[in-house]
Amino acid sequence: MKPLLTMAIATLTAAATAAEPTCGADVLGTSRTVTLKREGAAWGTAQHAALPGLAPGEVVLTFDDGPRPESTPAVLKALADHCVKATFFMNGEPLTRHPALARQVRDAGHTVGMHGYRHDNFSQLPAEDQGRDLKAMMAAYVDVLGEAPASYRFPFLAESPVLLKALATLGITVMSVDAGAEDWLPDQTPQMLADKLLGQLGRSGGGIVLLHDAQDQTARAMPFLLQALKGKGYRVVHLRWE
Repeated sequence: MKPLLTMAIATLTAAATAAEPTCGADVLGTSRTVTLKREGAAWGTAQHAALPGLAPGEVVLTFDDGPRPESTPAVLKALADHCVKATFFMNGEPLTRHPALARQVRDAGHTVGMHGYRHDNFSQLPAEDQGRDLKAMMAAYVDVLGEAPASYRFPFLAESPVLLKALATLGITVMSVDAGAEDWLPDQTPQMLADKLLGQLGRSGGGIVLLHDAQDQTARAMPFLLQALKGKGYRVVHLRWE
């Protein structure tokens, strides 16, 4: 091989290696990936059965309400620094406004689900409006990400019979939660968020964790929260769909 070509390949390899975070023993990491069927299932003990196959101490990190340019990139950086993969349930309106950021989330290896087009409380809307919102959400998802959606979380966890039936018919899995940090409440420090999250996980033993990448305080707290999870011995499971 010619010296210049050898040097160029070595330079490119070094650059690629430098761009990838080092997944050493000091970071939380992703312990394994679980691939779910595309089906009209519903998981999360706040409203449904526990996600099958999770062992005690395993958590699935999920984020709602993005993408948001002011906070989502910081969440992505913290996850990358800790070699953690998560699931982002995006709203249709910000998904449409920030398509490049939505694709950045997907291209970083995270899973993207739906969270309603307008973030309405569907239990308070007529059936026709619920159907229109789901149709708009699915259209935005396909337009931006170029693939069929497989999962959905209700805004406010306000599940409605109308949309539960529609999602089941479409073979789309509904994801509720098992634990969270109540990070939508204002003026919380990283320590406050960690205390709430670890307290809820202590009661649930693990499961689906609800956070919000559209919250500035959550974005700032993510390095601390990931270290807190590691310190308590929790292991991250990444979800994908067939």
